[in-house]
Amino acid sequence: MGTSLVAMETLASNPAYSPVTEYLQSIHETGLRKTGGALADYIPELANQDPTLFGLSLCTPEGIVYSVGDSDTQFSIQSVSKPFVYAMALADRGLERVNQSVGEEPSGDPFNSISLDEETGRPDNPMINIGAVTTHALVHSKGASREVRENRILAGMSAFAGRELSYDDAVYESEIDKAWRNLALAALVRANDLIISDPAEVVRGYTRQCSALVTTKDLAVMGMTLASGGVNPQTGERVVPEWVAQQVLSVMTTCGMYDAAGDWLTNVGIPAKSGVSGGIMGSLPGQMGAAAFSPPIDKFGNSVRGVDAFERMSEDLGLHMMKPPSPILSSVLEKETDSSGRLHIHIQGSMDFSLAEKALRSILETPQNSQPIVIDFRSVPSVSLVGYKLLHAGIFELKRRGHTVTILDPNEHFADLREEVYTSLSDIEPTEEPVDSSWFAK
Repeated sequence: MGTSLVAMETLASNPAYSPVTEYLQSIHETGLRKTGGALADYIPELANQDPTLFGLSLCTPEGIVYSVGDSDTQFSIQSVSKPFVYAMALADRGLERVNQSVGEEPSGDPFNSISLDEETGRPDNPMINIGAVTTHALVHSKGASREVRENRILAGMSAFAGRELSYDDAVYESEIDKAWRNLALAALVRANDLIISDPAEVVRGYTRQCSALVTTKDLAVMGMTLASGGVNPQTGERVVPEWVAQQVLSVMTTCGMYDAAGDWLTNVGIPAKSGVSGGIMGSLPGQMGAAAFSPPIDKFGNSVRGVDAFERMSEDLGLHMMKPPSPILSSVLEKETDSSGRLHIHIQGSMDFSLAEKALRSILETPQNSQPIVIDFRSVPSVSLVGYKLLHAGIFELKRRGHTVTILDPNEHFADLREEVYTSLSDIEPTEEPVDSSWFAK
């Protein structure tokens, strides 16, 4: 592991180093006060979960994971496994073969409904149980045994997460005893000749799939792997082809949150998948993977605190997929020291959340000394609200560390800092005036 990656991991894991973590903490504190929902008591092991647990994680395109709360607590992945197993089926068997057995249309029905195409008899999509059971049976190769499929699925989900995952035997045993409805669903698709495997074996494998243990950190990395076109941002491994990631994200967008998918798309606008253990995984192409975990779920099977957290992140950070993109998206930073000993930090590109967060990390990696710093915004065509706030806080932190900071900003993105905004290098005179970053504490 290189020095720069170590520095980035330190930055991401210590709230004192990053306003992003402080922002997640504010969401977490508010969410803890939110009530409502109930445990999924039809699965005995899930009925024993601690309802006060609440974790949040966010993963950037560089693999940096910001986390707060119970982000290291393991829980069974449940239905959040569906998009990843769908991805494996697509990679193993191809889109044409998978589409012969599973459709791509929203069902508008609860997750355990018998939602079939009237003409073909196919399950409507792979995100509802009847479609997920079918998808599970398509993983690996025609006629593969349950053990082979289970090993393939666990290895595949581990590759998405960037670490070795394991199955929870207690959750599996608890759930398989109550799997009569899923067995009926599997028998129905077998009767329609959409799968060739023994329905009972398929249900055992599918239930094992749902028992895989993950944390919100895992799900955030898994979401970012999809959002990066199938490449794990931490390991650099290509887990699935880019077309597979695109297909999965497309289906997640319209089907991932069951019969609440329309409300989710309107209010959050991030492709996502939920599970009845309380997990939600979101994947915004090119920008981030995010995850929440809180066991109390609503009538649709979605975590109450998790939905609230995603709604706030989407609004605060401008993450809705229908939000118009910034006009320019380019590289972010380069640094150089001039003949007077001043460190110039050149920021480039439109400062939306992802680029501003990258710029913030580079700013905060500056050595803690008294070296004067010039932050050059001449190559920044636009700054979003969240980009402005992140960079504001970064400037404040540099000053807190004892640096004198001046800003080169001819486009007046930071016009409220009049006393330290300059249009040319010849105007620069260092100032000690601090910049307020109190918004992260609100």
